[in-house]
Amino acid sequence: MTDRQKLKISDQSLNEINEFLLKEGNPLIDGLIEVIEKHGGVDEINKKANEARRLESLMAKLEKKGSPYVKDLNWLQNQRNDDAFISIPEYRHRILGDKADSMPFDDSFAVTLEISACQYFPWLIEEAKTAIANQDLMPGRFIRVRSMREQCDDDDVIAFAAAMQIVDSSYVETLDTKGTYPGPDGAPVNVHLGGPETITGYFGGVGMPNDFALKWADEYLQYYTEYGIKQVLNINPGSVLVGYMMHKLGIDMEFKISVYMGNDNPYASLWTLMTAKLFSRDDGTSPLIGYNLSNSVNNETIELSAHTRKAFGFEDVIRIEHHITETYKSIVRQPYDRLDELVELADHVKNISAKHEGAGPEIDSQRDYPSDILDYFRQKSEIIESGDMPKLLRNYLDKHDAVNRTARALTENGFTFIAAKNLHKK
Repeated sequence: MTDRQKLKISDQSLNEINEFLLKEGNPLIDGLIEVIEKHGGVDEINKKANEARRLESLMAKLEKKGSPYVKDLNWLQNQRNDDAFISIPEYRHRILGDKADSMPFDDSFAVTLEISACQYFPWLIEEAKTAIANQDLMPGRFIRVRSMREQCDDDDVIAFAAAMQIVDSSYVETLDTKGTYPGPDGAPVNVHLGGPETITGYFGGVGMPNDFALKWADEYLQYYTEYGIKQVLNINPGSVLVGYMMHKLGIDMEFKISVYMGNDNPYASLWTLMTAKLFSRDDGTSPLIGYNLSNSVNNETIELSAHTRKAFGFEDVIRIEHHITETYKSIVRQPYDRLDELVELADHVKNISAKHEGAGPEIDSQRDYPSDILDYFRQKSEIIESGDMPKLLRNYLDKHDAVNRTARALTENGFTFIAAKNLHKK
């Protein structure tokens, strides 16, 4: 036996794992099944989610509540139907001129244009107005990290879900069980974390202690069945494993792994993708639809991660999500700008997204109020009271500009992208 062959996982080890998972009375599996049964069982859960996700169902909820968002959503639909947004051929011609007519574009390597975080539904409407006025592109993927409980109170969660169906972009919500938001009584839901001032505790693995993985599953199923929310952020090894098992048991869920998980080298990617493979369904699908590599990764790590992804048959299933820009404050050393590196990858790494969490550093550095990751953890009422909401909107629209800067660079180099599919026709 060669040294390399010693790495083979024995049939006995795999059998022991299966025996553990399938054994009656296993408290870890029993606990998860109890949560699923609480929500009606697999078939009923999927049925409820499919009905709740329908645009008609979401609009009916808003209309029943007399929400002002109905008017905005109708406006968005009308703009879509009237072809108010620039088409992909028109966009390419605007960037390249007549050269666009003869330049070949390979959609198999299309880069998903991603923005984070679109905290408030009205920001999406302002972004759409900006895109129409400037002949910009709307992102093909939106990330949200606002408190679920808070945005349920003002119907933002419903309006955003409806808008994503109108524009045909994917989106991700972030559940409150990750521990950074206070509970109903105002006390921290996680004894170790009191909000962003203790955020460093997050990186020590105390973000979702004890029974939080099952609480995460319970919270997910609540919003999955009530609003049809399919994709959520996942930040903890325990809840990632729970998500794999929920999907394996039949729940048609999806999640993306956050940058906070720390996939910062090829072996971390191997661990993440190997577990996804072990718990994939017989049809090869996985609930892991994307994962954010660490901000510190270089192109070689992305390429080696893509190598593993392809070997496991996940190239079209799992998106590699990479920060091109980051908020100017509180998360990375600035200047942080990975656009040139993205262009180097775009012709040989498939299914990658370009995530924009901040403006280009040359823009953010000149703002009186540069983007700050800690603003994600502020309550809406406090933001309004402080007068900072217009500043945060400006930060968000700067991110929109960063998305379009990336789209321009990709186009100039002959590469393609995925923008909001219903808005920007091919």
